[in-house]
Amino acid sequence: MSTVKKNISEVDGATIRFAGDSGDGMQLTGSQFSDNTAIFGNDLATLPDFPAEIRAPKGSLAGVSSFQLQFSNKDIHTPGDDLDVLVAMNPAGLKVHLGELKDNGMLIINTANFTSKNIKLAGYDDNPLDGNSLDGYQVIKVDMTKLVATALEDLGLSSKLKARSTNMFALGLLYWLYGRSLDSSINFIQKKFAKAPDIVEANLKALNSGYYYGETLEVIKTTYRVNKAKFEKGKYRNIMGNNALALGLLTAAQRSGLDLYYGGYPITPASDILHYLAQYKSFGVKTFQAEDEIAGVVSAIGAAFAGNLAITATSGPGVALKSEALGLAVITELPLVLVNVQRGGPSTGLPTKTEQSDLNQAIYGRNGEAPMVVLAAATPSDCFIMAYESCRIALKYMIPVILLSDGYIANGSEPWKIPDINTLPKMETRIQKKKEGYAPYNHGNPDLARPWALPGTPGMEHRVGGLEKWEETGHVSYDPENHQRMVELRQNKIYIIARDIAPAKPFGKESGDLLVIGWGGTHGAIRSAVETAQDEGMSVSHLHLRHLNPFPKNLGEILVKFQKVMIAELNLGQLSTIIRSKFLVDAVGLNKIQGKPFTQTEVYNEITKLVKGA
Repeated sequence: MSTVKKNISEVDGATIRFAGDSGDGMQLTGSQFSDNTAIFGNDLATLPDFPAEIRAPKGSLAGVSSFQLQFSNKDIHTPGDDLDVLVAMNPAGLKVHLGELKDNGMLIINTANFTSKNIKLAGYDDNPLDGNSLDGYQVIKVDMTKLVATALEDLGLSSKLKARSTNMFALGLLYWLYGRSLDSSINFIQKKFAKAPDIVEANLKALNSGYYYGETLEVIKTTYRVNKAKFEKGKYRNIMGNNALALGLLTAAQRSGLDLYYGGYPITPASDILHYLAQYKSFGVKTFQAEDEIAGVVSAIGAAFAGNLAITATSGPGVALKSEALGLAVITELPLVLVNVQRGGPSTGLPTKTEQSDLNQAIYGRNGEAPMVVLAAATPSDCFIMAYESCRIALKYMIPVILLSDGYIANGSEPWKIPDINTLPKMETRIQKKKEGYAPYNHGNPDLARPWALPGTPGMEHRVGGLEKWEETGHVSYDPENHQRMVELRQNKIYIIARDIAPAKPFGKESGDLLVIGWGGTHGAIRSAVETAQDEGMSVSHLHLRHLNPFPKNLGEILVKFQKVMIAELNLGQLSTIIRSKFLVDAVGLNKIQGKPFTQTEVYNEITKLVKGA
């Protein structure tokens, strides 16, 4: 095979995006490039973007699926703003994503799908490949479908099966462009399709065809190299947020000596937590796929009563359905962890799009005074430690905990340093073993945690229910003074937990012109923007909150040390409202509700306005 001599350019990093129809395998392609990148040793961050319309017409704008990846030889926090490379498998993918490709960026197009029907479905009047509308980009037109069909012609596969391997061609071409080995994807294909040797051969041939096609391309004069990043010494793996959550929960169960029970209804984007945990029955994990949200949570409450580490997971609409049962968990003071992987709302909203839509619901969304601890993970790998932290607090204080994640970090991935579990915080439980001095609702210890008496323990018989409890005995009580005492006790437990939270510490100076506050998946964009602003000499710091109820005890002291406070969140200002009311700080909101995460540029521009008055 003839080849064209290429120049090799070393770059610090790159941002690429695969885009096509929901049936084109963009998520698999992006995941494979991510895993390969992690194995190579780059720092990385990903942004999978699923179509909200599950059965959108093929070739339509609503059916576009994409996967974005930024990888670098330096420490990065986001999947990137502007694209260096866009792989568009059809006109809809081009239409939706072209606006984010850099000037002179590389545009790789599968010309086979640019049929008159698909062009019309994408909203084009004419074929965008024919005119001069793409002149500002490096356009690589490849009939991937035809090349794959030619490579597979001796396998006896149908045209449909041949076409399904086209994504592997695109993956091979990108591997070539960035000088990557095919080995990780070869191993993946051989394992995934082990029971279908013809599919293994088809995908391997398509992968190799894409790689070696790059060698023949005269229009690409330069390939790129992104060298390894420097990581702290340790063992790493690439991990998605939902998988990290599941592993954090499993680790908490192992460290506490309890069996893990998961009861939940499968719902986007939380379903993977159930699927992942179901693989670990050998570790004492019990999973129950309920018929509805209410059954999932009440089964978990029952499991907590029986002495299990009880977990349920859902998204915002599911939390709304579970709210009455959560009130039961509050009044019975049982350790329960609810994971809420947030998505765009209200109602069923945007199931596949990210949003920080549920903070108000998490803190206030129950009848009566029903306080729950609320935590939020910041990154895909942080999901592990925050899942562990949620379980620690629930077990130590006998209180239900809500852990907020979101679609962005749940489906995103990054390198994760596998921790030594012996270095993780100790797990305490309140399981009562001696009947002397036992009372079901005895809150005499400093943590206000009632004893956890397991069913069947002689001398510790008790009942629970949703009616107000008499202090100590737990008997039903309608006494007004007792009701007030119990309401205050449940709230005081929240205040006490604040003592058990590490003090907040800003990134940057502890005083200055501007403090940017974030929570949840906004961490990466804010941190990157603040680092850029600091490098330019601006007096700006970043404080990321992972404990939202209660807040860190020193939060108020930090806020007053800055001239201005900005709170960036993917809603209309839910955290802003809470902080303004609690601390009387005139916080400015940066708000976005588009089903997309912040870009670094969006946050940076707002920082510049507030600091420089521009």
